Amino acid sequence: MFAFIARQPILDRDKEVFAYELFFRDGKNDCYPHVERDEATTKHIAKNYQTLNLDDISCSKKSFINFQSETLMGGLPASLDPENIVVELETGRNNDNSLLDMCKHVKKMGYKIALEDRRLKPSWDDFLPYVDMLKVNSNHENLDFFAKNVNRFIDSNVQLIADKVETQDSFSIFKDMGFDYFQGYFFARPVSVTNKNLPTSKLTLVELMGASSSESFDVESINSVIEHDVGLSYMLLRFINNPMINKRYKITSLRHALNYMGEVEIKKFIALLALAKLSDDKPLELLHLSLVRGKFCDLVGTEKNIGSNPPTAFLVGLFSMLDALLDQEMESLVEKLPLVDEVKEALCGGQNDLSMYLMLVKAFESGNWLKVIRISKILEIDQKLLHSLFNEAILWGNGVRRSISPHFPASKV
Repeated sequence: MFAFIARQPILDRDKEVFAYELFFRDGKNDCYPHVERDEATTKHIAKNYQTLNLDDISCSKKSFINFQSETLMGGLPASLDPENIVVELETGRNNDNSLLDMCKHVKKMGYKIALEDRRLKPSWDDFLPYVDMLKVNSNHENLDFFAKNVNRFIDSNVQLIADKVETQDSFSIFKDMGFDYFQGYFFARPVSVTNKNLPTSKLTLVELMGASSSESFDVESINSVIEHDVGLSYMLLRFINNPMINKRYKITSLRHALNYMGEVEIKKFIALLALAKLSDDKPLELLHLSLVRGKFCDLVGTEKNIGSNPPTAFLVGLFSMLDALLDQEMESLVEKLPLVDEVKEALCGGQNDLSMYLMLVKAFESGNWLKVIRISKILEIDQKLLHSLFNEAILWGNGVRRSISPHFPASKV
């Protein structure tokens, strides 16, 4: 079980999540923590912090993990299943002979190996029989080199991962070149930012989102919209009977849910429902990231005791990638929603308390621990508590995602 951890998705050519790379704050260089804890310390962590197992943090996908060489050579814990773990090794930390020995050792243990090469050395031939994947920085200065060498790796059955892919154009370039997997937040960028009018079907959903961000709440008009959309009605019942949201009673309608959950929780739910329907033609990870952000910001807002009607902190996290979901400028989109000014300001890059929550969750996503520490001091919240809140948001996002996608969890390949 892990309490201090972050993850980054690795997507396939269809922009579906293949795996997550994991970063451990309590491990050297973000590596798997090699710490001998006594029983009392283990019990303290389990009692006081929301912990995750690897399937929680990786959504039952594969986990890419860096290990210290001592940990690898000493033998990995039996709890780490070679079917689920890809061992990342980085060139530059060891000389080539030591690294080659390590590859052979890890391969004998039954693990797949992803070699991360930042130097682009032409000395791969010795490693190719032992390496399953090669991860390279998607620096466009190296495009000619990649183009000349890509077939060399494909012929050796080595899959290629482009790291730090931050734009849709970069994704397309490396996909066309033959790369198999892509790491970076290109999927969270608008495909082509336009200011065209939204189609009528999406305008209805934007109106629903607006209702969730208003202080007033007209349950009759919202119920009317949902009742006239079979897809929304289905999602409503599936979502609201999810154990992560409702563990006790079977809910049969929006009115029933309102009586059971209360107005504030229903507002959050309506926003979530609308966002899920908006994202049906986008990578599922984009919605999943929005869910985790929404829950985390909401939990931080609760710690800071900010007002919850409307649920501003939740909405800032949940709507933070609305521009990527709708391929429009954020400034244009927020004008279509009756959001309070502080939410609009945070979503459009302004500086206020809510934007601080958004900065914080992004720091967690990237494993930027120094930034987490700095913001925790500004917010006057214990950083270990923040880790616990982030883990709680991960679990909540996993549970809601199961309601959204019939393909979750996907089998590992």
